[in-house]
Amino acid sequence: MILVFDLGGPLLAYSLLRSAGMSAVAALVISGVLPALGIGISALADRRLDVIGIVVLAGLLAGTLLGLTSHNARLYLLEGSVPSAVFALGCLLSLRLRRPLIFRLAVELLGPDTRKGRDVTAAWRYPGFRRAFRMITVAWGIAYLVEAAIRVAIVVTTSTGIALVCSKLIPYVFAVVLSAWTLVYGEHEKKKAERLASADADADANAGASATASADAGT
Repeated sequence: MILVFDLGGPLLAYSLLRSAGMSAVAALVISGVLPALGIGISALADRRLDVIGIVVLAGLLAGTLLGLTSHNARLYLLEGSVPSAVFALGCLLSLRLRRPLIFRLAVELLGPDTRKGRDVTAAWRYPGFRRAFRMITVAWGIAYLVEAAIRVAIVVTTSTGIALVCSKLIPYVFAVVLSAWTLVYGEHEKKKAERLASADADADANAGASATASADAGT
């Protein structure tokens, strides 16, 4: 679905519309219908519209209105950096909450009722695991601020066609790299926390056994 509605579809539609003589702004607006349609289909399938979908739709709407009123293709393309910036700020601001945004997204992605989801939720009781997810959230927030800045720079300095291709590809490159790093780092920290907890439990058990032995010896 991502390939059809978010990547290949919009790029192909833009290319065909431009070849047919349509203006850059009009071609961008029409090709932007496909990502919105993809979000709508996903929302119907899941029977809910998530926060990211809402932010993306808001960005598309803002870009459409800005493009149609200004007739400036570059202004339309700048809307792509809005969801990234909002997501980045959401990550950083969520550090003030009990559980940061990336932890909530990870549990949602794994499924709160699956074994993996329950394991991750249960691991939250370990201080090291909580610290790790706060660091992960900081990394995602900073990375997507950088991503938004890169997209703005590309829109300002390159042609509309190149900017459109980059605006479609760059977010997925960041998402794939960050997701892979998060899974590896999060799993490492979870296992480390479990080892520490197990060591503490063994130490308590040994201390209890020693106390019992001493008491028996005293009697």
